[in-house]
Amino acid sequence: MAETSDPENTVKMELKDGVVTIALRPDLAPNHVERIKTLTRQGFYNGVVFHRVIEGFMAQTGDPTGTGMGGSDLPDLKAEFSEPSQARHLRGTCSMARTQNPNSANSQFFICLADVPHLDGQYTIWGQVVDGMDAVDGIKVGPSARNGKVDDPDSILKMWVAADE
Repeated sequence: MAETSDPENTVKMELKDGVVTIALRPDLAPNHVERIKTLTRQGFYNGVVFHRVIEGFMAQTGDPTGTGMGGSDLPDLKAEFSEPSQARHLRGTCSMARTQNPNSANSQFFICLADVPHLDGQYTIWGQVVDGMDAVDGIKVGPSARNGKVDDPDSILKMWVAADE
C-alpha cells in the first residue's frame, strides 16, 4: 500500500460521514496525479456529486454538471494504464473514469467499493484510499436498474492536498 508520509502526494476528501485520505500514486500515473492535484487546488471538486454509485462496484464523481457527461476545461489526458503486476483495482483504489476512448480521462474518477479485477489495465489508477473507507461506504447508492444513477446524490464537501493544510 502507498505511503501517506508525503503530504504533497496525499489528498483529503471530506464527505458527509467523515474525511477520506487518499495516497496518490505519481509512480503509476504522474500526469493524472498532477491533474487531480491541480483541480483539487482550484477547488474544482468542492460540492461535486457522486452521480453514479453501484453497490459492490464503485462510486463515481468529478463531473461538475452531475450528469456523467461533463469535465474540466483542461484537455483530456493520455492513458497511463498500469500492468496488474504494478497495481490492481482493489477496494479503495482511485481510478479515472473515461469514455470508450482510452485517452479521454479528464476530471471524473471513481473509488472502487470492492475488488474489481476486470478493470485492471483498462483504467488509470492514480491513488488508494488509506483511511476513511467507512465514509466512502456511506455514499448514497443508485438503483442497478438505472446503472447506479443517483437521485439527490451525496457530494464531496471539500477536497484538498494535505501539503496545503
